[in-house]
Amino acid sequence: MTLGEKQRVFTRNVAHLIAWAYDNGYELTFSDAYRSPQQAAANAAQGVGIAQSLHMLRLAVDLNLFKDGVWIKESEAHRPLGEFWKGLNPENCWGGDFSKPDGNHYSMTHAGVK
Repeated sequence: MTLGEKQRVFTRNVAHLIAWAYDNGYELTFSDAYRSPQQAAANAAQGVGIAQSLHMLRLAVDLNLFKDGVWIKESEAHRPLGEFWKGLNPENCWGGDFSKPDGNHYSMTHAGVK
């Protein structure tokens, strides 16, 4: 699959995730979607990301989660969305499964990067 094809699958999967979230009583806003290489490098230097971020390839998005109008910041609160996300495509990864949990991160594996 080419990068462009993967980006289109990813975008469609994000749409499914958003619809599922709203159908299940959640609300979302976007946090980080695209990151420039400079942003990714700066984040990595601060220990809050990786230099080869999939955000640069438009294969990752961070979503803010709300329930009853309240912003829920805990990674674990994203678990229902993360499980749904992983079920959409075998290459989808949820940040809540990372060694340093990042529950609002939803990505698609590319070239070994999650």
